[in-house]
Amino acid sequence: MKQVCSVLSTYTADVSGVCSALYEMGGMTIMHDASGCNSTYNTHDEPRWYHTPSMVYISALSEMEAVLGGDSKLIDDVCRAAEELQPRFVALAGTPIPMMMGTDFQGIARSIERKTGIPAFGFATNGMHSYLSGVSMALEKVAERFCDPSLRPEPVKPGDPLSVNLLGVTPLDFSVTGSVEALRTLCEENGFHVQSCWAMGSSWEELMQCGRAQVNWVVSSAGLGLARLLYKRYGTPYVMGLPMGESLTKELMEELREAAASGENPNFLCRPKATEEGEEGKSSYIIGEPLWAASLRYALEREFGMKNLHILTPLEGETSLLRKGDLAEAEEDDCFASFQKAEYVFGDPLYEWAISRDSGAKLIRLPHEGCSGRMFRDEIPVLIGDHFEKWFEKEMQK
Repeated sequence: MKQVCSVLSTYTADVSGVCSALYEMGGMTIMHDASGCNSTYNTHDEPRWYHTPSMVYISALSEMEAVLGGDSKLIDDVCRAAEELQPRFVALAGTPIPMMMGTDFQGIARSIERKTGIPAFGFATNGMHSYLSGVSMALEKVAERFCDPSLRPEPVKPGDPLSVNLLGVTPLDFSVTGSVEALRTLCEENGFHVQSCWAMGSSWEELMQCGRAQVNWVVSSAGLGLARLLYKRYGTPYVMGLPMGESLTKELMEELREAAASGENPNFLCRPKATEEGEEGKSSYIIGEPLWAASLRYALEREFGMKNLHILTPLEGETSLLRKGDLAEAEEDDCFASFQKAEYVFGDPLYEWAISRDSGAKLIRLPHEGCSGRMFRDEIPVLIGDHFEKWFEKEMQK
């Protein structure tokens, strides 16, 4: 029973990650499940639902279909809808019930594509993994299927801005509170042209030209798989990290330029901290997506001299970003035990339930759309660039 959450919330599931990644691409995405999962997705996981139209549907799987099997109804319904709506592609995403049924999503996708002539994907998501895996597999599949393999990065000309792709951008990590716009502005101010943003705020045509960029910037763990695919296909190097604070922003800009010039993939966030061993005093914990958490720790150490910062991430992700004392795929019990002796906890407000009143730990509220949905959206801060210092100083005054 260790993996059961009795107090804390679970994070957005992989099926919603697929839907979120494909939301703006002009395709038709179908969750294969009973009527209900779609309302959970569009009311808690998808802030674009009410102002940006998208073709995200539910298959309305019935009890009899689940018991008796047979995929003909699903195939017929999807084919009929696709022929009427003419989407750019069709994507099928699974949930726990189809997993127990043994649904062959790739086989169903091939049948749909054969009947309609519309490209179709099948994602064997099952609700047992986080949104990171769903976003990652969706972005990789689109790039693998549609991006022109003959493209190559544009030659770098003196005086011209470097072209960059932002990888791993969805509202589940960045919400709609201004962080994506701040990232784009920061790029322009530092001499980078944003070729494409996977997958928020860029047109299909911009996404398809991603092979022309000179460097890729991975801003969440969900974009790392796509970065590796683009490196293999186009030779485009990539850099990981979120620009929080003056020091980290400056280093990331330098790393991006060096990567574009050398063609190598630097990863300075993975470098061990010189003072990692033997630090004294209470520990503080950062809860969240691994790349975001590693960037936040880096910024807190450089800008404010904080020590004993450890990451507890409930999500799967890039473990090379973790240090000794960090914990990947942390369970609820791990959070309860760690917070008993913590000084600060940086995380979603829902983690307040894991902090006992007599522990003395202080929660620094950092709402995350993939954890608490829309509940605390108005509190989500923009931490990009110099916004970070202003946010932290304000928090410390409380």
